[in-house]
Amino acid sequence: MLDIKLIRENPELVKKDLKKRGDLEKIELVDELLELDKRAQELRRRSQELRRKRNELTREIAELKKKNMDIREKLREAEEIPKLIKEVEGELEKVEGRIREILMILPNLLHESVPVGESEEDNVVVRTWGKIRKFDFEPKDHVTLLLNLDIVDLERAAKISGARFFFLKNEGVLLEHALMRYAIDLLLKKGFKLLEPPFMLRRKPYEGVISMSDFEEMIYKIEGEDLYLIATSEHPLISMFMNEVIPANELPIKLIGFSANFRKEAGAHGKDTKGIFRTHQFYKVEQIIICRPEDSWNYHEELIKNAEEIFQGLEIPYRVVNVCTGDIGTVAAKKYDLEAWIPAQNKYREMVSCSNCTDYQARRLNIKFRERPGEKAKLVHTLNSTAITTRAIVALVENFQEEDGSVRIPKALVPYMNGIEVLKCRKK
Repeated sequence: MLDIKLIRENPELVKKDLKKRGDLEKIELVDELLELDKRAQELRRRSQELRRKRNELTREIAELKKKNMDIREKLREAEEIPKLIKEVEGELEKVEGRIREILMILPNLLHESVPVGESEEDNVVVRTWGKIRKFDFEPKDHVTLLLNLDIVDLERAAKISGARFFFLKNEGVLLEHALMRYAIDLLLKKGFKLLEPPFMLRRKPYEGVISMSDFEEMIYKIEGEDLYLIATSEHPLISMFMNEVIPANELPIKLIGFSANFRKEAGAHGKDTKGIFRTHQFYKVEQIIICRPEDSWNYHEELIKNAEEIFQGLEIPYRVVNVCTGDIGTVAAKKYDLEAWIPAQNKYREMVSCSNCTDYQARRLNIKFRERPGEKAKLVHTLNSTAITTRAIVALVENFQEEDGSVRIPKALVPYMNGIEVLKCRKK
């Protein structure tokens, strides 16, 4: 959420940023917000005046009583004031509600280095790593490989759960957990603390970490409950500090979140419908940092480098892109994506999303820090980045496949695979 003071003092900056994002329809909201802000200030002044008048009348009535003078006119005047206060504060409540509604809709201010563009096609490549393998046979896609290895069952999952679900089987389960443990161990060595969060979150904290107007169609609501299934552990790990003031000496807070994640994937009809690339349920290891504002841009670079180190250890070629204005979403001020090479598609596909959300989530959730006792608390900055997800299996099996359908396990994962070095093809 943006600071109302910033919008009040520099509305053109916010409008310029909305134009950069292509959110032209939201420019009108800035003007509406400014008018509502003026009205709210007027109503607050009017409320204070009425309360002051009520106090003055109370004193005057007391004085008149002492002097045995007629108080009927003053009493009539005093009786009207509570009604007026109720009317004024009722309107103020409505105005403030609409102000908050608009503030919850307006996106974060973008960092100056975010490239201007309309879609993921306009994202700017920052760097690439790894040598793309030249196959001397036609590489199979991950669906064919996983089925032939007998480590996935898509048909039975669809039968009982519907599309975009899957059973992992045999070494497939080991492989998924090997990826998670590998990423967790790497981050533990870097001083991150490991948490497994609740898999459900109430609406109020959820509104703090995401724009519900943009994201609500992606998350599952529990019927009859004020609970939503989490789409990523970022959401509970950030919101767990809601309404807290963190001592400065505890910053930065560096967390590893491990969880199952649940997404409707609304709007993805016809896109990646086969296999396990885009599914309703998956595991993920997430990186979280909560820090002082002046440190957040350095930590943003640290998070993406951690993700790169994971994929380098897995020997999977990738590129890092600076996500453009049309693809960045509401909450982030800047976002990197790490995209792994997928041989069967002959292109890079997203594996990691790494965002600096500056104070946007912190203001919505009221997360602050204080340097010293007695000093004014300030808003923290929040950052998040994928470390690894189940989706990485897609990149791994396609890059390490052999002509006979077997798949080599990267050396970094062998210790987590009970010593298994090769997944052997069971079906032809």
